[in-house]
Amino acid sequence: MTGEDDALKRRAPDAYGEGRFIDPRVGLLGGEASEQVVPSDRDRVEGSVPFDVWGEVRSRGGGGGRAAGRPTYYDRPATKEPTWVWAVPAYFYAGGAAGAAAVLGAVAQVADQEDLHGLVKRCRWIGATGSAVGTALLIEDLGKPSRALNMLRVFRPSSPMNLGSWILSAASTLTTGSALLADADGSLGAVGDTAGLAGGAFGLPLSGYTAVLLSNTAVPVWQATRRSLPLLFVSSAVASAASLLELTDLTEREERIVHRYGVAGKVGELAAATAVQRDADVVERVGKPLREGLSGALWRTSKALTGASLTLSLLPGKAPWKRKAGALLGTAGAIMLRFAVFHAGKASTKDPRATFEQQRAGRGGAEATGVAAVTGPDGRRAVG
Repeated sequence: MTGEDDALKRRAPDAYGEGRFIDPRVGLLGGEASEQVVPSDRDRVEGSVPFDVWGEVRSRGGGGGRAAGRPTYYDRPATKEPTWVWAVPAYFYAGGAAGAAAVLGAVAQVADQEDLHGLVKRCRWIGATGSAVGTALLIEDLGKPSRALNMLRVFRPSSPMNLGSWILSAASTLTTGSALLADADGSLGAVGDTAGLAGGAFGLPLSGYTAVLLSNTAVPVWQATRRSLPLLFVSSAVASAASLLELTDLTEREERIVHRYGVAGKVGELAAATAVQRDADVVERVGKPLREGLSGALWRTSKALTGASLTLSLLPGKAPWKRKAGALLGTAGAIMLRFAVFHAGKASTKDPRATFEQQRAGRGGAEATGVAAVTGPDGRRAVG
């Protein structure tokens, strides 16, 4: 028996007697969990979800959902609010732009690598920089690098988060290698070209897997838009990459290619945003975060900025200021879009009626099972 065991035995002698007593060592808090600290000011710290203490049971009083014919579980949220911080939507933008740039670089490399060498090189560097920044943002959200490495201990295609971690790692390695070897000749140049093509292959899923990740959660507004949200993220990633490229010096041919790439992305982004809004509004309460509050304001502003950027792109003339202004507006709109979707998810989880009404309408999990997880106001289960 060690000295620690002997000390525990003196403090709790019964624990080492009959088998029905609990070993006090089970209650010792150790490891990574012991490092967690509860914020002293929970109202002001991101990631904490404070609840007010009620003086009465809400569902039996005037403010309860049952009195309004829409019962909830004591007006408490049925799902937990995401604990992600600002770094996550920032990663959505950085990773998306990096992936879309890598795709364009690979296509330009295949089409005419000699004449479009400058565009290929810029695309590779945007892909490498965006992937590196995205990795840093993920580490910022997770807290330390070891947690990011732990996500690569297994390979699980059924998990969007695990698969996304592998996609990011592969894309980051390949785009960085291709960027560093962009001007190399001979064997090293061939290695760089191969890495550029492979980076483009990983760039496409990198530009949109985060939307799949969001859609596979229980957050009502993310779940309701699972078919249209990936299209929104991919098209917005294309617009983001084009906007960043338009801020660089391009040849006349490269400028035409980037211009068309950006217009296609912006048109797709606005069309997909309309589809996302439509899917969310199938159940009015679920789509509320996209119409009201902080997330609603961000959502409307992002569409306005993208629309303004598209307008400048379609206006006749090749004035440098027009291209730069359109690029800045497109970049701001794409960033704001990610934060709008992020905050809409947080607001959606805080509204218990969004979850319950989505289920009663036969949406969400009911679409897969054919039977809603909650009963309707008349006591019968709602069937989709």
